[in-house]
Amino acid sequence: MDCQQLSDLLPVGGEKVTMEFFQELVNILMGYIFKSNQRSTKVLDFHHPHLLTESLEGFSLDLPYQPEAPEQILVDCGDTLKYSVKTGRSCHPRFFNQLASGLDFSAGEWLTSTANTNMFTYEVAPVFILMEEVLLRKMQCIVGWSEDEGDDIFCPGGSVSNLYSVLVARCHFYPEVKIRGMSALPCRLALFTSEQGHFSVKKSAAVLGMGSDNVVVVKCNERPGSRPTNSRPTAERKSATAICAAGLGTTQKLKGWRARKMIPSELETAIMAARVKGLVSFYVNATAGTTVYGAIDPLSAIAEVYHHNTLWLHADSLVLSWNPHKMMGVPQQCSAFLFKKKGLLQECNQLCAEYLFQSNKHYNVSYDTGDKNIQCGRHVDVFKLWLMWKAKPEHSNVCFWYVPESLRNLLWSPERNRMLHQVAPKIKARMIGYQPVGSNVNFFCCVFSNPATKEDIDFLLEEIDRLGGDL
Repeated sequence: MDCQQLSDLLPVGGEKVTMEFFQELVNILMGYIFKSNQRSTKVLDFHHPHLLTESLEGFSLDLPYQPEAPEQILVDCGDTLKYSVKTGRSCHPRFFNQLASGLDFSAGEWLTSTANTNMFTYEVAPVFILMEEVLLRKMQCIVGWSEDEGDDIFCPGGSVSNLYSVLVARCHFYPEVKIRGMSALPCRLALFTSEQGHFSVKKSAAVLGMGSDNVVVVKCNERPGSRPTNSRPTAERKSATAICAAGLGTTQKLKGWRARKMIPSELETAIMAARVKGLVSFYVNATAGTTVYGAIDPLSAIAEVYHHNTLWLHADSLVLSWNPHKMMGVPQQCSAFLFKKKGLLQECNQLCAEYLFQSNKHYNVSYDTGDKNIQCGRHVDVFKLWLMWKAKPEHSNVCFWYVPESLRNLLWSPERNRMLHQVAPKIKARMIGYQPVGSNVNFFCCVFSNPATKEDIDFLLEEIDRLGGDL
């Protein structure tokens, strides 16, 4: 490579050295993708933090005082991928974790990074602004809204989408808070979410000055017979016992684990209790696919409760957080927030910064979307979803226990639960992550949205049995 340092690249340097450098970089990326698709390759070459920070095998995280040669930069790129987790984005068929597993549409992210633009005004990102409008309108139609209503935006993740939902709900009921602050409220506000709801609701209440203590956690149901049976697992599933599936049938008598949905009567009771304490109930967060169980709260029944009490319902027809980087396999990050009430985002967040949002521009300034969000700079998250829309990948959450041979003949009891509770963390130290949820016995939760085959699932279960057989 003729390039002596990165300053030799365009726009200062020449086309030839720029082409050579990026061709080498593409070779590294493609080699990583191809190698990651090989089942013989480890999902992760794990090293403890102190080993990575102490210049492991020539790989150093230290920052030099002088610029390094392009060859070293390329080596660093390769080493970074070498010690990273080979997620579903890189096509590893045996990565079964949340969020990062799925079809590989890296082309969308590559193009977005190359364009390196910002989503605050039409003049800076004309194609992406129009693309976002078309895609959000399509998502609105799927939700059931007409084209002339709705006010939507892409956000940096589902947690920020939930933050938006609380913010606009407060703006809807108490618009004066935008100017005067929390002192404009007549009393404390109460928010409600299920015990399986995402923790970002509490974080949002904390960030917006309402306080996490004012988020009321509502009980979820658990149908009779939700405990695993004492029967031995089938030979096909080895010693792993399925306890929950989103979109799939269970393999054992564990139908109760399909529940874990918010109980509407408990919500009604919680609202009444908050009213007795002098709190004003204004927001309910309902979940259409919980993080662990994939449960969908009974939206219609919850809607009756919130209509009766004049609350704002997140996940109902008023506002919806849609995270394609989870269920649709879009590369991180990609999260859309859909509002039914047109103009509410603008009303809530607009400050009319003159250096960006002039009203006398030569085009329709309604396409300048930057003033209706809480950010200034906003990453282009729409293109990768737009590019892969036709693929429409599917996913399923499958949760299960592994019962080692030493516990298989024991009757179900608190003592057996205590010992089984310790199994998953010990196996995690050897291979796979587990899921703690409330008082339940620790279990495994795998998200299947990558190119896994039955052979890969069998391999996963056999590895768990191999690593946990001596427990």
